Amino acid sequence: MTTSSTRTALTALGAVGAVAVGSAVWGIGIERYLFTLRRHELRLLPRGAAPLTVLHLSDAHMAPWQHRKQRWIEALAELEPDLVINTGDNLGHEDGLRGLRHAFDPLRGIPGVYVHGSNDHTAPSPRNPLRYFMGPSKNNPTAEPLDTQALDAYLTDDLGWAPLNNVATVIEAGGLRIDAFGVSDAHRRWDRVEALPDQLEEVRDAGDADLTIGVTHAPYRRVLDPFVDFGADMIFAGHTHGGQVRVPGFGALVANCDIPLRQARGLSTWKRGDRSVPLNVSAGLGHSIYAPVRFACRPEASLITLLPRE
Repeated sequence: MTTSSTRTALTALGAVGAVAVGSAVWGIGIERYLFTLRRHELRLLPRGAAPLTVLHLSDAHMAPWQHRKQRWIEALAELEPDLVINTGDNLGHEDGLRGLRHAFDPLRGIPGVYVHGSNDHTAPSPRNPLRYFMGPSKNNPTAEPLDTQALDAYLTDDLGWAPLNNVATVIEAGGLRIDAFGVSDAHRRWDRVEALPDQLEEVRDAGDADLTIGVTHAPYRRVLDPFVDFGADMIFAGHTHGGQVRVPGFGALVANCDIPLRQARGLSTWKRGDRSVPLNVSAGLGHSIYAPVRFACRPEASLITLLPRE
């Protein structure tokens, strides 16, 4: 190789290295703190109904020292939502509930529902981050258990939110009757979709709903399809982190479940038979403390305004 060729190769290698270092600095040191609120409007409510504002939170993966994230979530109460939907993975540390209290306390008294993700039961553990791009993550049987009972007591007793872990129920929000149902984390196969039809029948025997919602942490097809069959007007999910590391112009490289990659983040439509239902998959607010990076995928919450049908 000539001196000129060697110099060119070294220049190209240096440029690649500089891009890699710059991307790492951005993803680790900057973008994971660029919290973003995504806003959508959908016409799903009965004619004449007042608008319903829904705040969708997911995947906080909270650790007690994450004060910037806590302050940003805390400020969301100023939006005065009518309903909060929490799609799980709230905890990211054994003392994560302390941070959640700072973040969620201003939402106290606002009607809400929630489901569990795996990190509401077990703490994250050190892993090779490259394995995230090799397919859906696997369960770690040695993971440290978290105080799920204390988390549930806070969400239900203190905040007043209803659990939807393999449960159907009725809630009132914004002057509307909402039939809500959900499943526990499908990624860990804790979902029990078969338990919902009988519960939904009992709920519907008590009266007609203005809106029906389905809630899941992980948006697996085996959950989304029956949710449509059960009559959901809209479905909410999290878990994917939007891919966490996305390629600009391409999108997510992985979804950590079997949903199409193009639907790993944001508002889309889930089709089943002759029905099409809006699906909002939140890219979430956090990340594992052992993989503190986001690239082309800012941490987010969603504010969805539901309007009456035309």
